[in-house]
Amino acid sequence: MLKKITPVHFILFFVFIVCVLLIVKCVRPDIAQPRRIAAAQPEEESLAAEAERVMPNDTIGLQSLHVDSLLMRARRPYLLLNEKGEPVKNRVTSVRRFEDAFPDLNDVQLATAQRLGLPDAIENRDEAVHKMRELVYVGDCPFYTIKPLHHSIAYLVPRAARLLEEIGRSFMDSLATKGYPLHKMTVTSILRTKEDVRRLRNVNRNASEQSCHQYGTTFDISYNHFQRVQDPDAPEQPQTWGVTLKSILAEVLEDQRELGTCYVKYEYKQSCFHITAR
Repeated sequence: MLKKITPVHFILFFVFIVCVLLIVKCVRPDIAQPRRIAAAQPEEESLAAEAERVMPNDTIGLQSLHVDSLLMRARRPYLLLNEKGEPVKNRVTSVRRFEDAFPDLNDVQLATAQRLGLPDAIENRDEAVHKMRELVYVGDCPFYTIKPLHHSIAYLVPRAARLLEEIGRSFMDSLATKGYPLHKMTVTSILRTKEDVRRLRNVNRNASEQSCHQYGTTFDISYNHFQRVQDPDAPEQPQTWGVTLKSILAEVLEDQRELGTCYVKYEYKQSCFHITAR
């Protein structure tokens, strides 16, 4: 005759299962690794294969492989509380003069854009449709918002799209660790066709005819416009002072530039940071 199953039996069975799982975890600690890390292995193998094809004197190609390895790393979690359980609030340090911190001129950025971006500049929007296999769409997301585009379209080559997301995520991380409410960056210009460049030069003679934006590696981030992340169930909250947000964004961009992931030019008249993925 079968014994009656009691709550005690359930508890004992649960304890047994937990013990088994703990033993498995001790024997095979890798079994609990997130799937995204395992999924990155094919990318790492592809990166190694690409490294064999890059010529030793191809400095741009070699740098791009280094950048790929940096952006493929698992992100380090940031700390919001210290050892005492108190909120972490790092200081806003900004950078030295913006012109000195971000001096990368167009000719420097252009060489990298032509080497790593689209093989040729796109003539017009109709031709851009046939290049979609080489590009990825970048629209509003949790990390940045796209300003209505008049002289560009919302597409980038994959490495530039990955860099843009990394900058957006790092900006939000920095806001959180400094004790400021979350804000999205605003992207103001992305991929331009030759026709876009001609139209832009009609209204802005300072716009370069040899624009890095034509190769899908380059984007502009406003340093004056940010969008606060609002709680839909709470009253609308005010924006943080723009100068503070500009300083925090500058810190993030300086870190990325020093890592070698991008070139950055401080555009005073256009009120933006002009960024090319490396």
